[in-house]
Amino acid sequence: MTGRLYGVGLGPGDPELVTVKAARLIGEADVIAYHSARHGRSIARSIALSYMRDGQVEELLQYPLTTETTDHPGGYQGALDDFYAVCAQRLAVHLDAGRTVVVLCEGDPLFYGSYMHMHKRLAHRYPTEVVPGVTSVSGASAVLGRPLVERDEILTVLPGTLPADVLADKLRNTDSAAVLKLGRTFEKVRDALAEAGRLDEAWYVERATTKGQRVAPLKDVDPSEVPYFSLALIPSPAERTFVPEHAGRQEQSGQVTVIGLGPAGRPWLTPEAQEALADATDLVGYGPYVDRVPQNPRQRRHRTDNRVEAERARHALEMALGGARVAVVSSGDPGVFAMASAVLEQAGEERYAGVPVRIVPGLTAAQAVASRAGAPLGHDYCVLSLSDILKPWEVVADRITAAAKSDMVLAVYNPASRNRAWQVGAARDLLLEHRDPGTPVVVGRDVGGPEESITITTLGELDPSAVDMRCLLLVGSSTTRVVEREGGPVVYTPRRYPS
Repeated sequence: MTGRLYGVGLGPGDPELVTVKAARLIGEADVIAYHSARHGRSIARSIALSYMRDGQVEELLQYPLTTETTDHPGGYQGALDDFYAVCAQRLAVHLDAGRTVVVLCEGDPLFYGSYMHMHKRLAHRYPTEVVPGVTSVSGASAVLGRPLVERDEILTVLPGTLPADVLADKLRNTDSAAVLKLGRTFEKVRDALAEAGRLDEAWYVERATTKGQRVAPLKDVDPSEVPYFSLALIPSPAERTFVPEHAGRQEQSGQVTVIGLGPAGRPWLTPEAQEALADATDLVGYGPYVDRVPQNPRQRRHRTDNRVEAERARHALEMALGGARVAVVSSGDPGVFAMASAVLEQAGEERYAGVPVRIVPGLTAAQAVASRAGAPLGHDYCVLSLSDILKPWEVVADRITAAAKSDMVLAVYNPASRNRAWQVGAARDLLLEHRDPGTPVVVGRDVGGPEESITITTLGELDPSAVDMRCLLLVGSSTTRVVEREGGPVVYTPRRYPS
């Protein structure tokens, strides 16, 4: 079995810009091959050195010439072609012996890279993979701190070895440009930039991302100091009118976003809610709900008690008047027994007329419990709260009776608390006046949380002492069914109602 050939891009020079994959392959290779000029020093090897290991075979592919003349019968290109053929033959010996060969290449292997000459001669004969690398153009743009292109702009990449008139024409008819292979071509490139009317836009970047990097306006560079590993860059035209984010910026208008966190952790949070939370400067809400949002040091957190909804809403609106982007968080959906109505009620005051208020929905507790039990909400249902803190018990009792008579499924929120335990039994007795004792009841507790439990019982056997504030009840209608399936019972309410 033959070995495998890898063309590995090393990026523009900084060893930390070598990809994870490239570093792994360099460390695993049997043979490391790299090109160099006749002095024998290889920039590629110096970049990869920290990833190499003892015992690897190194193949130095040393160019017979660079820019000088040659007496080779095929001229300069003929001499290089013979050199590449010999290099490919040397690597083929290793591949035929089953060795893994990594050919190192600065930048990207197939972007003006030396590796491509091996690729053309060996890739059709051996298993081959090319590992891309950060190009010198990307590296130069990064160290310059200016965008290359935006939107529908055009970037043109040119070798400095092109004739001056061709360079000028290309530079004249593009938005952005990178001219590589400067060195001896620098003065020609500079003249072409001037001819195209682009010299004042051009930047010079030398040895980008390395300790020896240099950045300067191209028109100020001394041609005698320009090495081969440098390039000319014309950034995006948008850069000329680009205003730094902090300069002249007016303070962003404040707003209040009321966000539903769903019944439990992050898996129940919608992407829209995640985005709204990330945009906020301030979080406001009942303490345990605020605590469910991951800490972010740039955000201020305002935890409050659960019984101060109006004060909480006004606090959020006041901060928004001052320019804050406030997220008011609720468990479940903010419009279901939660903060959306409280915020909108306070926002009706004239003082807050100019504060935008947005509601971001969340998955409700009723939906979460129903999904764990099956499909008990498959037909008409009503939602009510047993809490008599904000409405008298007489109203609660009348609504329970009306719902029981209507034969709808009931989703019962806030069934009990430490100081309010008797309502569950009272609600059960009211329902039994109009519902069969065998009516299915689902008790969902801490759904989505670490203490999640789902209990399926009947109305007649419902134990009020087993229900607390962390529970939600689903009381079935006359058509709700419980069926045994593999894994346990399933509750559902058919979509058709008997005629």
